[in-house]
Amino acid sequence: MSTSTLIPRWLLVVMAFATIGHAPAVMAASDAQMIKSAMSAAPKKVAAKASIVTMTADGTMRTLREGSNGFTCMPDNPATPGPDPMCMDKAAMAWAMAWIGHTTPVVGQIGFMYMLEGGTDASNTDPYAAKPEPGNHWVKTGAHVMIVGAEPAFYDMYPKDATPNTAVPYVMWPGTPYQHLMIPVK
Repeated sequence: MSTSTLIPRWLLVVMAFATIGHAPAVMAASDAQMIKSAMSAAPKKVAAKASIVTMTADGTMRTLREGSNGFTCMPDNPATPGPDPMCMDKAAMAWAMAWIGHTTPVVGQIGFMYMLEGGTDASNTDPYAAKPEPGNHWVKTGAHVMIVGAEPAFYDMYPKDATPNTAVPYVMWPGTPYQHLMIPVK
């Protein structure tokens, strides 16, 4: 699979403008707008002390605001439909970067992510599917949190259906190194 493949919307924000050659041109948001968007991903008490970052066109991370609680929030990616800001702890950021880099994340390094604005339109079975196609079990999920990086046995306690009921916790990308628990919150 090439690294130029479009990726599911819920993590596309991590790559934001690094994929500018593959996404439609969008108007740049101000730093204040991006901070406001990023903060909407998590509870106010988490977002208030989180670092806020965005990706630049060359794929580097630009810090919009330093934080002090170990969480990093990213704004909505305007190149994707719907709101998809996210906020994650250090372990979740490492997991996301492993997924993006097509490397195996560290097992047992549990991470936590917030996506309280919603934002998952993705294949539930293929971590690199770019769009709905027959057999890739596309799902839409509203506001949720995620647990990533747990031991495989942890995920055995939850449904791993290819076409899950997204109103209850379920495992996305089961059986892959990137399986994670999706937990709806609304």
